[in-house]
Amino acid sequence: MKHLIIGDLHGKDCWNEIQFNNYDKVIFLGDYVDHWTFPDEVIYKNLKNIINLKKKLSEKVELLLGNHDVQYLYYPMYLCSGFRSGMQRSLTFLFNEERGLFKTAYQRGNFLVSHAGVTNTWYKDFLALPLVQQIADEGDTVAGLVNKIEQTAKRRILHQAGSSRGGDGPGGITWADKKELSNDMLAGYHQVVGHTVVHEVEVVQQAASSATFIDVLDSFTYFHELEI
Repeated sequence: MKHLIIGDLHGKDCWNEIQFNNYDKVIFLGDYVDHWTFPDEVIYKNLKNIINLKKKLSEKVELLLGNHDVQYLYYPMYLCSGFRSGMQRSLTFLFNEERGLFKTAYQRGNFLVSHAGVTNTWYKDFLALPLVQQIADEGDTVAGLVNKIEQTAKRRILHQAGSSRGGDGPGGITWADKKELSNDMLAGYHQVVGHTVVHEVEVVQQAASSATFIDVLDSFTYFHELEI
């Protein structure tokens, strides 16, 4: 399957350049909101257009959550930099109204796509959660388990900031820092993530694991193609 993966937009509409018929899957990595200079109405309209795209191409398009989206979806939990108090009510309503369209992770085989990535340390803690052990089914993928927990009140572990970003312990799947992921990427998986701004696409390889960082949209328009 031919995949196209879109990094952190923060209000940018460059995704309109994509020829969607050329791909089997198009995955948005989240952080649709909280641009530093774009006006509120531009950010809101762009998010609405992305949501409408998902509704139109429901089987092709995947919308993942980033930490900047989560702070509105679950307001007042998980607040982070860039928060726009003037948009809180409208964004919280919109994300909640359409929450069924969003996931936390996408996986095909041993390719794992999320906003910030999964580390060995964090995933070990995640699997130790009693709720995960209760609801895990044989054959669940990493993404499958993460997306199940996102639908419960125990989602906090998914959205915790790690010590590299001002929190405690390992960063969750919407918060892991590039340094954390590079040093402790989940063994046996090839991950594609955004979250940490890079000047050019960077690939970090460790034995049979890798992490590709594609949050370059502050510098140039780039969408990551991947054949899986």
